[in-house]
Amino acid sequence: MGLYATAAAVLAGVEQRQGSLKSLVYSSSFQNVKQLYALVCETQRYSAVLDAVIASAGLLRAEKKLRPHLAKVLVYELLLGKGFRGGGGRWKALLGRHQARLKAELARLKVHRGVSRNEDLLEEKSRPGQACQVPRFVRVNTLKTCPEDAIDYFKRQGFSYQGRASSLEDLRTLKGQHFLLDPLLPELLVFPAQTDMHEHPLYHAGHLILQDKASCLPAMLLSPPPGSHVIDACAAPGNKTSYVAALLKNQGKIFAFDQDAKRLAAMATLLARAGVSCCEIAEKDFLTVSPSDQRYSQRLVYSTCSLSQEENEDVVQEALQQNLGTFRLAPVLPDWPHRGLSTFPGSEHCLRASPETTLTGGFFIAVFERGDVVPSPVPQAKAAAPEPLSQAPKRKRRCKVAAGASTQPGT
Repeated sequence: MGLYATAAAVLAGVEQRQGSLKSLVYSSSFQNVKQLYALVCETQRYSAVLDAVIASAGLLRAEKKLRPHLAKVLVYELLLGKGFRGGGGRWKALLGRHQARLKAELARLKVHRGVSRNEDLLEEKSRPGQACQVPRFVRVNTLKTCPEDAIDYFKRQGFSYQGRASSLEDLRTLKGQHFLLDPLLPELLVFPAQTDMHEHPLYHAGHLILQDKASCLPAMLLSPPPGSHVIDACAAPGNKTSYVAALLKNQGKIFAFDQDAKRLAAMATLLARAGVSCCEIAEKDFLTVSPSDQRYSQRLVYSTCSLSQEENEDVVQEALQQNLGTFRLAPVLPDWPHRGLSTFPGSEHCLRASPETTLTGGFFIAVFERGDVVPSPVPQAKAAAPEPLSQAPKRKRRCKVAAGASTQPGT
């Protein structure tokens, strides 16, 4: 991949908690590591500013095939960086069509905030050293072990188990060798932010999955009973898919779609290590699948690893408007602190996640139910004692979306 595509892939990987920024850069196989690292760091630092400019300029609406992470990298290079490297090729031509509008929106943002320098647009938390520390979340793979055995193992390794967390503050103050059980997900262990599990023997054996808490929510909110058929519309790299398989207890079927052959190969390795045997992988665009197929007709969970309104609330609102009376938003996790933006009636049923508000990666989730289907149990309990539930549509192919489930095989 070229510089900009690689940088976009690294940013997506960081949001999905696939690794640290530095580890993803160094494992990217891009030849000029220093150049890539600098571009990714600066793009990430200006992330909120770039999101605002891109949204105001309507770039993603105008260029529907342009993915958000790549758009962010390209707009950084155009407005805040050193200009396109190596001539910029097709990306320079693409951004050139929107250059005047993007520059105008950046200037307008400066006027609105009363600043004159790009650096002054950064919020305090976006400046070096001020970023919120997200804990290390570790999901116990129940296809191979159970939380109790994993906890006992870590205790024997010298870690101090502090029990189930009762608040975000418990997670925020974790230090040293202490760890907790997450207050919402019973399979999720929580360690201090800098804990590195990539070389842990239980991780290599597939007993542990390194997965951010927000990334676990789509499968938990879907919660298909064993025997269900589940469709994962943008499945790679496979963490959510493996969690769905664990909830299914490998009983039923997961149809996993993705268009990226390289990511699918990595996903196949992950699923094999996790002991997943109920998944059928297809290198195919899920949008080419017939929407009338009854396998996709019950509950939908739409999720993105993005905080962009255009990818989230705007997509949900459009989906509801195009399917009036067919689907409705299910109210889920009422105690979750970060809700959807107030852009349409019912948006409060959507969930948002971010390092600042939920101590997780950035994420968005909406649960759709068919209007003519008797609602299945949706988690309404307090965050400390949730109950799982059942799956979401997809318009743009981004990080990963669990895109549909039938509660009974063959229906």
